[in-house]
Amino acid sequence: MDRRMKIELFLLDNLIWVILGGLFLINIFITPKFFTYTNMINILYHSAILSMLVLGQGLTLMTGHLDLSIESTLAFAPGIAILFATKWVTGMNPIITIILTFFIGALVGLFNGYCITSIGIKPFLQTLSMLIILRGIILYLIPFAIFNLDKTYIFLGNARTFGNIPVAIFVMFGIFILFDFILKRTSYGRYFLATGGNPRASYISGINTRNIIMSAFILSGVLAAIAGLLAAGRQSAVNNSMGDGMVLLSFAGAILGGVSLSGGKGTPIGMLGGALFLGTISNSLTLLGVNVFIVYAVQGLLIFLALVLDRAKIKIQNFLFQRERIRRLEASLR
Repeated sequence: MDRRMKIELFLLDNLIWVILGGLFLINIFITPKFFTYTNMINILYHSAILSMLVLGQGLTLMTGHLDLSIESTLAFAPGIAILFATKWVTGMNPIITIILTFFIGALVGLFNGYCITSIGIKPFLQTLSMLIILRGIILYLIPFAIFNLDKTYIFLGNARTFGNIPVAIFVMFGIFILFDFILKRTSYGRYFLATGGNPRASYISGINTRNIIMSAFILSGVLAAIAGLLAAGRQSAVNNSMGDGMVLLSFAGAILGGVSLSGGKGTPIGMLGGALFLGTISNSLTLLGVNVFIVYAVQGLLIFLALVLDRAKIKIQNFLFQRERIRRLEASLR
């Protein structure tokens, strides 16, 4: 493979960062008060919650599946945990409440993974049913909202450090760096990508593809619970509408970030770029005073763009490999 093709493939794999850079340059010139310290922090802060869903969705997509239930898990996990701490088991240690939040998210993911891998329910139908069930339960149990949460519980989503930087930003970057290391540097990461790329061949080669898929759904549930914890911290409350409508944006962010709908391809750093791209779009439209319904339409357009980009990248990649094969053949005939 020559140097030119390596550069082209690198740019193709990291296209979201090129697009994000272009978006920033455009907004610097056309959007008032965009390129300020406060606004840059706001973009990162408001992207933190969505980024957790983008990562969770991306992990399940990388195994060739999907998870529609994450937006409801975002509200369900902290909602149930807070009900335990404030009504059902009063006086619960806030650290235990945080752990319980993650555990509930993991249980939701485990249930989804079990039903899909062991019972054989289609991922779309299984996670769609959980989306509706969890949202219905939390609407019933929390008709409005629960306020006055313990300061320890809301610390990750509410506290700020030096330079007025929210702790949630450090949480976001830390989690993405951790998952990037896991997927690139560990055997689990290699098995994970192999399962999504070719499940049958992976199974034949000895990889426990069932466990890999289940782990993807468990991780998705935990990441949704983390998103819920950050959301509860940001608003200092838990309400029944948290995460509503975010599942489709999680798809857009993951696909824009380089995750393939066919599975087996994607990186956490690329998904971070996808989440920041969506956060930047939302921020710039708000600063420009665009009507909220137009913003909603733009979000739908971004989902369509993500799907088109996914197909276009596959075609471009196939063209590059075909061109390389022709070049090698021509070189061998000389």
